[in-house]
Amino acid sequence: MTRRKTLILLASQSPRRRKILSFLSVPFKVIQPIGVDETPLPGEIPRRLVQRLALLKASSVALKHPNVPVLAADTIVVKNKKIYGKPRDSREARTMLLSLQGSWHEVYTGVALVWRKKRVSLSHMEVTRVFFKRLSLQEREDYLASEEPYDKAGGYDIQGTASGWIKKWEGDYFNVMGLPIQWVVQKLSGLKPQLFK
Repeated sequence: MTRRKTLILLASQSPRRRKILSFLSVPFKVIQPIGVDETPLPGEIPRRLVQRLALLKASSVALKHPNVPVLAADTIVVKNKKIYGKPRDSREARTMLLSLQGSWHEVYTGVALVWRKKRVSLSHMEVTRVFFKRLSLQEREDYLASEEPYDKAGGYDIQGTASGWIKKWEGDYFNVMGLPIQWVVQKLSGLKPQLFK
């Protein structure tokens, strides 16, 4: 049995992004981007922030791997113009959950595809609205006692425990997982048609 050749590099350690690419049967290798400062610029709006960071991550990996397409993404949760990234501790995770419960919020994902050899540099932003139910004290405390909140924007994963809290959403489900699937398929199939044949 021959191994499939790596056709793209994924500049992300996110298990959810790896899961999406595996679902699409896209051969990929994970390479962590290094040295990307994720601090928002003064006055930077969410859609610009995620798109800029995705492009920075893809470009940082593409510098060392110019012959291979590099895919990167950045996801944040936003409510009332406040940006929620990954919680650093249980206190921050609790604050996020209390803020998000019983209301709508937005999930912004920027995605970028850079292939230096072909002079390709593409980026895109997708937003999905999500409505959380109000959580009981027990639900919240059990969740905070687990490992689940701490590597996810907004402190939750749409496929994890929080799937039972989400009453509805508007937009791309996969965007909440961290990778807007339609844009990715469209751009990758344009660059490498053999991927989806």
